[in-house]
Amino acid sequence: MILNCIAVDDEPLALKLVSAFIEQTPFLKLVGRYSSAVEALRGLHEPGAHIDVLFLDIQMSDLNGLELARTLDRGSSGARTPRIIFTTAYNQFALDGYKVDALDYLVKPFEYDEFLRAALKAKAYYELTRAATPAVAPVPAPPAEDYLYLKVEYQLVRVPFQDILYIEGLKDYVKVYRRSETRPLLSLSSLKLLEERLPARQFMRVHRSYIVGLNHISAVTRGTVHIGEVTIPVSDGYRESFDQFFSRWK
Repeated sequence: MILNCIAVDDEPLALKLVSAFIEQTPFLKLVGRYSSAVEALRGLHEPGAHIDVLFLDIQMSDLNGLELARTLDRGSSGARTPRIIFTTAYNQFALDGYKVDALDYLVKPFEYDEFLRAALKAKAYYELTRAATPAVAPVPAPPAEDYLYLKVEYQLVRVPFQDILYIEGLKDYVKVYRRSETRPLLSLSSLKLLEERLPARQFMRVHRSYIVGLNHISAVTRGTVHIGEVTIPVSDGYRESFDQFFSRWK
């Protein structure tokens, strides 16, 4: 786990020291260093900024570290607020640091071992947070339907797409001819409704009265489609799309 960090201090030597400590710690990555809290606030709001830990001095001009921390505590820095480790020469602000939920409070001058203990707290915090967040498994897409239900007399009959040879429209009814049965199903429906429900990759309307199952076509002429021994006409209104579909084999 690598934690992105920024260091903020108006004292150049202190800023250099904290930055060096960050860079020599294997699980920390220094992505910014600022000499004022105002500059740091701008950096935190840059597009794509993703900061995990903020090493922050308190006594600074314009905007001090506590004021910056309170701003972040209100959530104005974005969806993910960095955790704060204060680095200050004044121990009287420890209680204020607690109020803004700081991870640690380092009093200057501090050595690397003290810095490392504070950094390890940040690492443990993010490891615990990550472990407590359950991985969200991707929701599988629902399987594509390969059938439809037709109302036949007083029941709904399940008809697999692959079983449909062709469909004939008869005003308010349709006849569905199937590969598995010799008698067609007579259903109270319209050819237009079935055309909308059937997948275009498997079916094509070739006439105002016919939809054909493309997988069951045995032969094609310019004006007809053959499914087994049945010949189905292709009307002028559907000829263009019909010719485009079959032109790939010419």
